[in-house]
Amino acid sequence: MGMRTKSIIKWPKQVTTSLVEQLIKAERNVEKAVIVFDSASAEYANGFRHDHKTYGLIVSKLLSANQFKRAEDFVDRMRQDDCRVTEDILLSICRAYGRVHKPHDVMRVFQKMKEYECEPSLKSYVTVFSILVDENQLKVAFKFYRYMRQLGFPPNVPSLNVLIKALCKNSGTIDSAIRIFREMPKHGCTPDMYTYGTLINGLCRIKKVNEAKELLKEMEVNGCSPSVVTYTSLIHGLSESNNLDEAMAFLEQMEAKRVDPNVYTYSSIINGLCKYGRSSDAMELLKVMVSKHHKPNMVTYSTLLHGLCKEKNLRDALIIFDRMKLQGLKPDAGLYWKIIDLFCDGRKFQEAANFLDEMVFEGIPIKRVTWSLHVKIHNTVVRSLCSANDANRAFLLYRGMRNKGINVDGGTFEALVALFCGKRDLYKAGIVLDEMVIDGCTPGEDTWSVLVCRVWGNLKVQEAIDLMSELVSGNQI
Repeated sequence: MGMRTKSIIKWPKQVTTSLVEQLIKAERNVEKAVIVFDSASAEYANGFRHDHKTYGLIVSKLLSANQFKRAEDFVDRMRQDDCRVTEDILLSICRAYGRVHKPHDVMRVFQKMKEYECEPSLKSYVTVFSILVDENQLKVAFKFYRYMRQLGFPPNVPSLNVLIKALCKNSGTIDSAIRIFREMPKHGCTPDMYTYGTLINGLCRIKKVNEAKELLKEMEVNGCSPSVVTYTSLIHGLSESNNLDEAMAFLEQMEAKRVDPNVYTYSSIINGLCKYGRSSDAMELLKVMVSKHHKPNMVTYSTLLHGLCKEKNLRDALIIFDRMKLQGLKPDAGLYWKIIDLFCDGRKFQEAANFLDEMVFEGIPIKRVTWSLHVKIHNTVVRSLCSANDANRAFLLYRGMRNKGINVDGGTFEALVALFCGKRDLYKAGIVLDEMVIDGCTPGEDTWSVLVCRVWGNLKVQEAIDLMSELVSGNQI
């Protein structure tokens, strides 16, 4: 590595911590950042030595690339180099494990702090407590909090905020959260914006919107300004409970107080408007949202599409669908199904088939969780094409289903047989019938009747007799 790094970095005779930090920060590639780190101390014998700043920086780089094992290896190197392992470095590893939902590794690193001669402060305990709550490890979190208090750490605003957040996660414990909130002044703690916001969000989640509104008033009386997150929680709660005009009034109140709504604020009201049959109002709010330079996200568009399709508003649904794609967002199978189903309801079968072709062309993946939806979409479109008397396209799509292993249901088989019999295409009708029986679907009496009559009408007497024999042997008459 020494020969390689000399060709990359030309170090001055005096290597300083600030220079090494600057070079590591400037390097976007984590592997090259490690080379910079290693070469800094290898350039001159008995020269530069890394301290907790440069070690902390390279650990941070590795964590941002999810290279947790290497980051921990560098912490071990710190100890070998007689470099002090700081609490902040170890907490950065805890937070990184929390980010990727590994609470057990968070606890493991926390429990190793003393091995590195790093005594955990209240900051460490609150950080780990917060991660456990965020990961819904509530049983462990409450035990951890009790242990923290037993060690003599006094409650402070950050620790009580996390405790209140934990208690707000379940409807059965939210009263305890409010009790602790009321007792905060006894511990010398003044509730802050985060305290109020957490409680308002918790109350809205269990549909206690009136209590949440009262708490918002109290918050403002106590000189604590609501954040966009707090307003959005309340607006979401009002929208979910069909208090849409009041939700709109709070949106106006936000703007009057110079609190800028975000995409989640607008999406919450759009969701409520669509949920309660006011999709046209939702379309108007979307225009306002875009005019204020808030870019709709996948949730915004999906919510709006579901509402428009529910109200059979195909024209606006297609407008939103196209805008979504123009913005670079990729509709999933569920959204394609909504539009296809709407086309079929309006007997626009060719358009439905075109949309299915587009869905296949766009490469919408067939996953286990969406398998039944793909089956439903394909069968619906084939039956629709049969209703539209489009035999060629129906058969082509049917063959595609067979090739992809998409289940064909009994109604689709029978629709195809009836279509080909009507077209006097007994060859394809026979293919479909054979595959229907192979798949374990029993043709209905009407299907047998149509097929026998058509064969007899073509004077294919022996084939008609064979079909009648199958009908009798299968107990179909």
